[in-house]
Amino acid sequence: MGSLKTNWGATEMNEITQYKDYWPEYLREHSRPATRLCHYLHTAIGGLLILYFIYSLNWIGLIAVLATIFISAFFSHIIFEKNKPAAAKYPFWWSVLNDIRMLMHFMTGTLRPELIKAGVITDV
Repeated sequence: MGSLKTNWGATEMNEITQYKDYWPEYLREHSRPATRLCHYLHTAIGGLLILYFIYSLNWIGLIAVLATIFISAFFSHIIFEKNKPAAAKYPFWWSVLNDIRMLMHFMTGTLRPELIKAGVITDV
């Protein structure tokens, strides 16, 4: 197995300070289709479960699904990307918004141009 790519402690010139600049970095941190698939599932199924548990006032279920989403996303990065989730470096809600954004681009068929702009894939 390859080594784990980390950006832990990176605070030099490439530090991202605005959400709009985080999107390309987020896509690069999700370069493998398997990682993106895991995130689509986490976002879609997890989002529905979160809404259900809030609606039913099931706080234990809500905490359990949030923990499950976080842990499974973390392991998808370790297993497929060989990196750590960027949510550990940037505001957590930026990653949540980008999980939703990436899923919406995937569902509408507009993710490929975003991946090309971010340098994740080349236009073939």
